[in-house]
Amino acid sequence: MNHRQTIAPYGSWKSPITTERVAGSAVGLGQIVLDGSDIYWNEMRPAEGGRHVIQRWRHGVVDEVLPAPFSARTRAHEYGGGAFAVDDGVLYLIIDRDQRLYRLAPGAQPQPITPEGNKRYADGVIDRHRRRLLCVREDHSVSGEPVNTVVAVDPEGSREPRVLLSGQDFYASPRLSPDGRQLAWISWNHPDMPWDGTELWLADLGPDGSPANPRRIAGGREESVFQPQFAPDGTLYFVSDRNNWWNLYRLREGRVEALLPMEAEFGLPQWIFGMSTYAFDSERRLVCAFNRAGAWHLAVLDTDRLRLEQIETPFSDISHVVAGHGAAVFVGASPGLPASIVRLDLATHRHEILRASANDVPDAGYLSAPQALTYPTTRGDTAHAWYYPPANHDFRAPGEEKPPLLVMSHGGPTSAASRALSLRTQYWTSRGFAVLDVNYRGSTGYGRAYRRQLDGQWGLADVEDCIAGARCLVERGLVDERRLAIRGGSAGGYTTLCALTFHRLFRAGAVYYGVSDLEALARDTHKFEAHYLDRLVGPYPERSDLYRERSPIHHVDRLSCPVIFFQGLEDRVVPPDQTEKMVHALRTRNIPVAYVPFEGEQHGFRRAENIRRALEAEFWFYSRLFGFTPADPTEPVTIENF
Repeated sequence: MNHRQTIAPYGSWKSPITTERVAGSAVGLGQIVLDGSDIYWNEMRPAEGGRHVIQRWRHGVVDEVLPAPFSARTRAHEYGGGAFAVDDGVLYLIIDRDQRLYRLAPGAQPQPITPEGNKRYADGVIDRHRRRLLCVREDHSVSGEPVNTVVAVDPEGSREPRVLLSGQDFYASPRLSPDGRQLAWISWNHPDMPWDGTELWLADLGPDGSPANPRRIAGGREESVFQPQFAPDGTLYFVSDRNNWWNLYRLREGRVEALLPMEAEFGLPQWIFGMSTYAFDSERRLVCAFNRAGAWHLAVLDTDRLRLEQIETPFSDISHVVAGHGAAVFVGASPGLPASIVRLDLATHRHEILRASANDVPDAGYLSAPQALTYPTTRGDTAHAWYYPPANHDFRAPGEEKPPLLVMSHGGPTSAASRALSLRTQYWTSRGFAVLDVNYRGSTGYGRAYRRQLDGQWGLADVEDCIAGARCLVERGLVDERRLAIRGGSAGGYTTLCALTFHRLFRAGAVYYGVSDLEALARDTHKFEAHYLDRLVGPYPERSDLYRERSPIHHVDRLSCPVIFFQGLEDRVVPPDQTEKMVHALRTRNIPVAYVPFEGEQHGFRRAENIRRALEAEFWFYSRLFGFTPADPTEPVTIENF
């Protein structure tokens, strides 16, 4: 029997993918830790105000082990990650409210084990040989820039933390050898970001646990090292992009050897602590995930024979990989499956979902399948994107009408658009929008050379790729050239503003906590990103001319289309004054503008009610500009000068 469709204009289609469902699907699944056969993970819940909960899977039963109202979140590097470790059922975790380390024994309440003070901790590892916890500490109690070190913390909190490593601007991934005699770590210095240049170090640990004889194993200004990890036999493994691709390497008999040279990425940009793309299930079996052409794959590597066996799974997005007891555990997602905690039996290759970020996945008839789009852009280069056509089996558009297009510019900018199921994206496509999610030059997943194409070109190459992608779809007759919009958050908000200010293609835009003043960002941002723009734009203040030239705030006279802004009022990455200055400038120039600020939100919205409100306001904004009537009642937003 044919499914009967209602004829209605694009944008006006009624969809079961409501803002409530989108906010509910925004549950964040992160860091996974194994403790024997128990599986723990960190879960961010918008419905609880963005609280980070520690969940445990034991013998098929999932329990919440961190009592309310505690939230396990570190703000080291501002973006956090690596907020907890587990040892024989005892958790060591960072509590968000004061950023101290706590000990949580079964059946007890969290007890602090670090002193009060303006210090942050992350990326902890248990040193069972010396009964201590090693972790990164970021000290904000000092004058000037925070000081990063690696410290040893007493698990009972009876002694002050002891500094083991210091002198570098940044540290990450302190990792112990199985016998406890060696310590590996990553460090880097300004002006580099960890995806630009890091160093892998190895030291011996003396009887008192102090590092001795430190030696650099790999890395430098032009090599990014990721995730050092010891195999059960004590061999040190790591990921490096020295051959253009983040590939696997190991240190054997004093020499670094490549395991499996591939045009694929086994690494990720280290925006947060505790990232993992591989793990050991045994001395000779390494479970790994790699990204090829934007799709992730799971595989097992025999470390003796160097043979890679790919495991067929339904997941095209794989992260936070851990392994043990004959199983791999990871966060998996696909175009039709939401992000989930997955346990996969390495013998049978059967998997089970322990926790899904969304339990009510819409019927496939309301989901748009992403299509890989590779297209020419400026300077003879090529760009990549995921194209989502409108999809709703209850509706079709009248006659020759073409859909409005929403171009999405991801944040970072050193990051990537994923094809994993996103109800935020499907919210638009199920209402009759086409969506283009752009992996502009500078995105990850396509090798170091592609990442480096944004060096000195931020605000240019990324914008050109968004414009070229939209034009490509217009030329193919897939979208309405009179109804082109662009949206983005953070760095993607900057790309959005540049596209609207310096070009005339798009008719509207939505900016989420976006950068409008590069000089203000360079002066006011936090330590982790203090020199990020040196490579993306140029050294500051030496090239302040470039910063002003590419800052939309200084060229508002060139912006002539409507914009809606969303801003968290506690954002330290992109402070509210950047957005408010842009809104004021548009207001005084009589350009249609809307501003939706949120109390209590930081860089990225975590509260369900704010996620819902922002999405509804943006949709209503486009309905007014593009001339369609939403199928559902929507609370309006004030558009000044409209």
